[in-house]
Amino acid sequence: MQVRDFDFDLPKELIAQDPLEVRSASRLLCIDKKTGETSHHTFTDLPSFLHPGDCLVINDTKVIPARLYGVKPDTGAQIEVLLLKRLSDTEWETLVKPGKKCRPGTRLSFGNGELTAEVEDVTEDGGRKIRFSYEGIFEEILDRLGQMPLPPYITHELKDKDRYQTVYARTEGSAAAPTAGLHFTPELLKEIEEKGVDIVRVLLHVGLGTFRPVKAETVEDHHMHSEYYKVTEDAARRINEARARGGKIVAVGTTSCRTLESASREDGTVVAGSGQTDIFIYPGYRFKVVDELVTNFHLPQSTLVMLVSALAGREHVLAAYQEAIRERYRFFSFGDACFFYDKNA
Repeated sequence: MQVRDFDFDLPKELIAQDPLEVRSASRLLCIDKKTGETSHHTFTDLPSFLHPGDCLVINDTKVIPARLYGVKPDTGAQIEVLLLKRLSDTEWETLVKPGKKCRPGTRLSFGNGELTAEVEDVTEDGGRKIRFSYEGIFEEILDRLGQMPLPPYITHELKDKDRYQTVYARTEGSAAAPTAGLHFTPELLKEIEEKGVDIVRVLLHVGLGTFRPVKAETVEDHHMHSEYYKVTEDAARRINEARARGGKIVAVGTTSCRTLESASREDGTVVAGSGQTDIFIYPGYRFKVVDELVTNFHLPQSTLVMLVSALAGREHVLAAYQEAIRERYRFFSFGDACFFYDKNA
């Protein structure tokens, strides 16, 4: 399979630069995953597509202010560090810019020396393993010195940091938001619960695996970077009970989807546990747990477009994207949403 088969032309003006004032005011393009038939809605219409006994699975990871700007004390050169994965109390796997100036042994300083670091190693993916030194609590220092790690295609300043968090964010550790969840409000979640839908939390800390660009020419040659996930005993039980009673498992976002598929047996039973997952879902994959998917509009040639194509078919997905472009939907992190569902289920 060629990566270029998942390409499409997107006008730059459709890349959403700012979140809407009201989270749930975004548009919702619904796509029947079997026929490709589409219909246009607002996100507040989502509950009408859900049924009593269904299970809505959300990722309650919380974004940390993972972007740090520092200097090399010896030269004064400015360095940008993006925290990706915590390896120990003081060690992190990171991305750095410019990487050429951060060879092993390089020392860095942040916030006038309140936080210092040394580059220890170069990772397989070209990142850096960094060891930090500080006094006090790292999370408090990071909260003062760090910035929210908005994707590079968002050039506007984010005035309210909470708008890059879901309303149900709980467990800190993500380098990016699970953006499909940004559309939900407490009121909408309450409406869904009152309809008899069970809302279950899982965890996946979004890291390099989710947003790393595909550099290979063929899909099968791309390797996903691993990310931490966790499914509790309670979550696994409730998801399995929903499947047993004939309810649909509706994943909110590709991260929830990848977590469920990583934590399942071949028969679709979800197993509690935690660890690293590098699952790569692309056409040809047989879904074991997830029936339907709420997600945003993704980058051309990205692993996320490949994932939704595995669920609904490449032709259906690309045709729906072209319709969204014609109808001037907003794309990417702060953009509108789509719902891949089975209309006749």
